Amino acid sequence: MNILGIETSCDETAAAVVKNGTILTSSIVLSQIDIHKEFGGVVPEIAARSHIESILPVIKQALKQAFNRGGRVSARDEELWSNIDAIAVTYGPGLLGSLLIGVLTARTLAITKNLPLYAINHVEGHVYANFINSQFSGNNFHFSNNKTWEPPAFPLLALIVSGGHSQLVLFKDHGNYRLLGQTQDDAIGEAFDKVAKILGLPYPGGPSIAKAALKGNPNAYDFPIAKMSGKYDFSFSGLKTAVLRKVQEICNKPYDFPSFELHGLLNDKVRNDLAASFQKIAAKTVVNKTIIAYKEFKPASVAIGGGVAANMELRSQLKQLLPIEIEYASPSLCTDNAAMIASLAYFQAQHSKPVDPYSLEIEPSLRMTKNTS
Repeated sequence: MNILGIETSCDETAAAVVKNGTILTSSIVLSQIDIHKEFGGVVPEIAARSHIESILPVIKQALKQAFNRGGRVSARDEELWSNIDAIAVTYGPGLLGSLLIGVLTARTLAITKNLPLYAINHVEGHVYANFINSQFSGNNFHFSNNKTWEPPAFPLLALIVSGGHSQLVLFKDHGNYRLLGQTQDDAIGEAFDKVAKILGLPYPGGPSIAKAALKGNPNAYDFPIAKMSGKYDFSFSGLKTAVLRKVQEICNKPYDFPSFELHGLLNDKVRNDLAASFQKIAAKTVVNKTIIAYKEFKPASVAIGGGVAANMELRSQLKQLLPIEIEYASPSLCTDNAAMIASLAYFQAQHSKPVDPYSLEIEPSLRMTKNTS
């Protein structure tokens, strides 16, 4: 079953084709990072306009990449679409304008091509990047011949860490999960972005802080881990504020001094030490809760999803503390992509009916709230 996935929840326009939920045959991701970098974050209106310009060319490129191998290029859209069995699209959570472009495009294609349509939760989709065996680099795909490879086993403990979401979820099976805990304020990726701005590092914050941290001392500054009433909940707002207060102290400036001017008073050594110290505690915040959950529920596997899953400090801490191997997606599948959307749709199709393409609506504030016993 070949499923075309479409993802436009934020600032990546993405399309991919996945076979039977695990075999990746194409993935196109058009990032808007360079557009938003000068603003220090995503501007929703600009993101939506960029999706409008890019969505159809990205979909067509994904179809060609999937089915026109061996140098044969066909101009006939009908031939490309004849290989697609269903369409999957992110309908939430995300930016309203961005989601609208993807969903309206998917609805129109499902109707005109007479294909079933599956509505996918973007956050849940991040987990399913771990169910894809084939890896890729640019336009060069490397299909795995590893016959011992198996997808993550259930029960599955999933740590989802991205720019907008931080959640700990226990999956008993596909579509059968329990939300254990989540951030009560900033997501971990959002905290990386905000701290990077304080330190004068470029957007996006995750990669820039990780790069600076390589040159820094992670024990230079002692930042706190928030104490939460919820056993598996996270908080990063206090950590972000602690970094700001430390920078103000180092620069000998009062609290009312403009925060955007502080980074100009830092030297590279201090900046790198702050980045490394923050990164260590940010990772430790989610790792500690993951270890507690692992000991309580004793899952068969542990998977990490979301853009922050590519962070090497996070991976290092988990490797040291977990007694089992961790499921990691390819770094290119950790950030927003459509392959994870198509993969989840395949497994969703095994127990759920497709949605009505005439009535599907976006849900910008969609949550993973399913609670099973």
